[in-house]
Amino acid sequence: MVRLRLDLGYDGTDFSGWARQPGRRTVQGEIEQALGRILRVDPAPALTVAGRTDAGVHARGQVAHVDLEADVELPALLRRLAGVLSLDVRVHRLSVAPTGFDARFSALSRRYGYRVADAPGGVDPLRRRDIYWHNRPLDVDLLNAAATRLLGEHDFAAFCKKREGATTIRELQRLDWTRAPDGVLLATVVADAFCHSMVRALVGSLLAVGEGRRPVEWPAEALARAERDSGIHVAPALGLTLEEVRYPPDAELALRARQTRRVRDLAANT
Repeated sequence: MVRLRLDLGYDGTDFSGWARQPGRRTVQGEIEQALGRILRVDPAPALTVAGRTDAGVHARGQVAHVDLEADVELPALLRRLAGVLSLDVRVHRLSVAPTGFDARFSALSRRYGYRVADAPGGVDPLRRRDIYWHNRPLDVDLLNAAATRLLGEHDFAAFCKKREGATTIRELQRLDWTRAPDGVLLATVVADAFCHSMVRALVGSLLAVGEGRRPVEWPAEALARAERDSGIHVAPALGLTLEEVRYPPDAELALRARQTRRVRDLAANT
């Protein structure tokens, strides 16, 4: 067997998220089905992904791995995937993964971008699938003042949907906003990992500050309470894109995977 790394992207609009679900169209399901069809294996090979995205969320820099028979010809497989997969999901690159590589547990960080337009006339129709239109003007200085207070390692329970046996402690490494020349706002969000709905909840809380409806201190106050806050509204999925997954040097991949598993297991058992 050989472990392959897949670098891929997708328009999440018509998918029910990444994770395979019976009776639903998912990114994982589409790619696994394509691999099974091309390689003529049943059951289809199973993918492990760096970050499971929710329904409607996009990806430009998603990473996954799959274990296949060692005699696979990568250029031919990549071309055949391009021919079999629908146009809203693309595998950009296939490569033999370094020893110790795990797409999920070896990752150092994930970077997401959330795009918002607050122009009175709405969003460019050609960008309607990946930019959220917020119909109130937003103040970038207020957005950044509130965002700075959330950085660091915390229990992000206020911004996460709880999952049995999963921790909500995360290290938020970057959260800032910029406005492009075309007026579109971009929130860049980087963490070691994210819990369910965390990025969209962070963005939702900050938008309330940016439009002047909540004080700058409010998101940090919710964070400190470390419990789900009904006042925090989750921003729509369409504005969110997974941009990049970072990994350590090849020699440190296995160690990073062991460390991540240990930390998650300890947190789940406390």
